[in-house]
Amino acid sequence: MKLVSWWLGIRFWKRVLAGFVLGALAGWLCGPGSVAWFQPLGDVYVALIKMIAVPLVFFAVVNSVSSLHGVQRMAALGGRTFLWFALTAALAVGVGLLVGHLTDPGLGVGQLTMAGDYKVREVPSAVKVLLDVVPTNPFRALSEGKILQVIFFAGLLGLALVKIGEKSARLRELFGEANDAMIQVTRFVLEMTPIGTFGLIAALVAGYGFEKLLPLGKFVLALYAACAVQIVVVYGGLLLAHGLSPRRFFRGVLPAMQVAFTSSSSFASMPVALRSVTQNLGVSPAYASFAVPLGASIKMDGCGAIYPAISSIFVAQYFGLQLEPAQYFVILLASVLGSFGTAGVPGTATVMVTLVLSSAGLPVEGIGYLVAIDRVLDMMRTMTNVTGQMLVPVLVAREQGLLDMDVYLGEAAPAGLQEPAR
Repeated sequence: MKLVSWWLGIRFWKRVLAGFVLGALAGWLCGPGSVAWFQPLGDVYVALIKMIAVPLVFFAVVNSVSSLHGVQRMAALGGRTFLWFALTAALAVGVGLLVGHLTDPGLGVGQLTMAGDYKVREVPSAVKVLLDVVPTNPFRALSEGKILQVIFFAGLLGLALVKIGEKSARLRELFGEANDAMIQVTRFVLEMTPIGTFGLIAALVAGYGFEKLLPLGKFVLALYAACAVQIVVVYGGLLLAHGLSPRRFFRGVLPAMQVAFTSSSSFASMPVALRSVTQNLGVSPAYASFAVPLGASIKMDGCGAIYPAISSIFVAQYFGLQLEPAQYFVILLASVLGSFGTAGVPGTATVMVTLVLSSAGLPVEGIGYLVAIDRVLDMMRTMTNVTGQMLVPVLVAREQGLLDMDVYLGEAAPAGLQEPAR
């Protein structure tokens, strides 16, 4: 018990970092044959955190919509949230194109081998994507984890509770209690994060050899550099423009960034992201419960903006093609709108690159060369996605008076869910 108390007494982010470092060392020392030893630890953790994502979103959105007093308030917040989603996505595309031109990731890479299991992804039509947001069976959407459909149904249910008025007071209270219960379950599951991180990183390091990374090392470095610029310079600059401390923001969202990097899943990171923006940064829980799940579905600065931009330059350079000014505009437009349009589609990053390459008239087969190292790329892409998904609620909350500055500055602790035991 003393050992457990000592371990839980360490700050959460330090425990996750320890799991990351120890996992990398274990994977490197044990080699490729050890993947089967470590992978189950990571798989169980990802399964646990995905298990809580759907009920957490459902109860949180119903509770938040009914707490924000109906359609007018939600429409105002939703419109401003979407505006910031689009603006930061456009900036991310610009960063990707700039870093891509500075690094020339497609030059001098030699002849690459396309991944054997690669197939060109079919891009769904805009009408199909729009129709897929509306669930034909909300219970099926809940069971299959279709987050956008869950948000849509939960939002309608929350609005209905507001419309009913006082007659729904007990039901609103019940949804609030269910939301509190899911928050408690989230506490339990998040304590597994260091162990899950150890398993995921150990399996990744053991399974990847340098032979897969070296031919595309320049592309990997370009992507990581562009994501770092987006996080530090763009996000940090927007925070400063709103009178907020970037240092305090990054300190508050670090746990979610760590989970995003190791799990490569926005949905798996969502419970930690929601905790981070409300408990560490002081965003109104009612608004955050709507904005963070929505962002996890459609806000993809790494996968939907930076990655397609750099991939376009890589493909053009690899095939000896010259990008025209009109193509750059198409890349920008397709990346920003496509990230919204492919929301909830499996394999979003690959679908997004397929969409952008085809829109710009570039060979879509070029993405097949990057599939072999996608797991390494996805770690940084997802961390960028999740950081942006937490940034926008903070900015909107600041603009709308929904940000508790005492909590943001670390001068007060909010009631309710706290950071995992330190």
